Amino acid sequence: MTSEKIHFVTGRLAEKAVRDEVSRLEAEFGFQGTVQALPISVAALMTAKWIARHLSLPEGTSRVIVPGFCDQVGVLQEAFGVPFEIGPKDVRRLREHFGGTGGQPENYGEYDIEIIAEINHAPRFQREQICKQARELGEAGADVIDIGCLPGQTWPGVADAVKAVRDLGLRVSIDSLNPAEISEAARAGAELVLSVNQTNLQNAPDWGIEVVVIPDEFETLAGLDESIDFLQSKNVPFRIDPILEPIGFGFARSLGRYFEVRKKYPNQQMMMGIGNLTELTDCDSAGINTLLMGICQEQGIRSVLTTQVINWARSSVKECDIARRLVFHSIRNGVPPKHLDNRLVVLRDEKVIREKTAYFSELADQIKDANFRIQADGKEVHAMASHQHFHHQDPFEIFDRISDADFSNLDPSHSFYLGFEMCKALIANQLGKEYHQDQALNWGHLTVSEKDRHRLRRRKRG
Repeated sequence: MTSEKIHFVTGRLAEKAVRDEVSRLEAEFGFQGTVQALPISVAALMTAKWIARHLSLPEGTSRVIVPGFCDQVGVLQEAFGVPFEIGPKDVRRLREHFGGTGGQPENYGEYDIEIIAEINHAPRFQREQICKQARELGEAGADVIDIGCLPGQTWPGVADAVKAVRDLGLRVSIDSLNPAEISEAARAGAELVLSVNQTNLQNAPDWGIEVVVIPDEFETLAGLDESIDFLQSKNVPFRIDPILEPIGFGFARSLGRYFEVRKKYPNQQMMMGIGNLTELTDCDSAGINTLLMGICQEQGIRSVLTTQVINWARSSVKECDIARRLVFHSIRNGVPPKHLDNRLVVLRDEKVIREKTAYFSELADQIKDANFRIQADGKEVHAMASHQHFHHQDPFEIFDRISDADFSNLDPSHSFYLGFEMCKALIANQLGKEYHQDQALNWGHLTVSEKDRHRLRRRKRG
């Protein structure tokens, strides 16, 4: 069988590195590779239209891989009649592009843990505010919107709130121990009660919906077995929550109680309220949510209750949605939850490739125009243009040197642009992230694309 013929496009500066890498990959992945260095030093400066003017394809080419900074490959496909695809921004990641380090399997993304997202202190909000929060939680991945009531009070508007959220096409639970509130919520369409114990248990059969049963005394699980017996005798559907305690208040012991209950009730549905940890720990929530979702997946706990009130946990629902897919695949397939989905790697990048000092000097020698190329090496920020190379840990020092060099194009707009890009490069150095000029830093699922930034649109038109 004839092997696939792949044509690789690059710039003059990276030509040798690309040829060496393609040569290594040909045998491993079974293709025939050709490399074309177009008449430009830095591949990152290529546009699709520019490539179309300079590209020539060898006979029999089955697909073309262009540098990772290129966009609008559809233009190239129309012009040449073969598939084009965007490769990595760095040639050393070409092997990964061909699947050399794994990546997401075709069936990745399945899950079986339900996310219940609470609107805390719902009686304090207007109906429109409740609906707004409910929409946002649903869009983030929540399966059920939990209407959180206020202890010691009876909320006259509970039915209206439940109905309003239901009218949005969302499922609803009611978070209250007050039988009067729960009854109104159930009639309005709530499908789950958080929670029941010996104080309100006798009313559960009248509501006609599923309940979450909790212990009367968390530390000893007192009352839990009796409540379960009652619910079973009345055919009330339920799930068990032994209650997760915050760190400093018996977290490890409370986690052990989930294992204890699962062993005693191996086939019963369970729920874990994970907000007690994410909201009450001075720590970004993504890692905590992922760890707790892994515990739930292993223990067969098929629903979690979360909140996203405090600022460091403001994306908890989205984090849980990503994490439940990650841990499901990991446990079902017996593989570590690694190199599958890096959207929860937010603060630092999964992998950082650093150039050696000689690279920047060589690059600066190749540049003949006054447009600055900004790069970062993990310690210093580098600014290069027209055979000049400025570098320092402090971008202000770099800008002073650029100003002294009296570049003719250093108008206010260009100065602002350089400051913006060097700030990103500095952040990348400080946090251990990769920096690529005119590209957003990778913040995982929090990344906001800079593709349509105003200055870039203006530069492209020019």
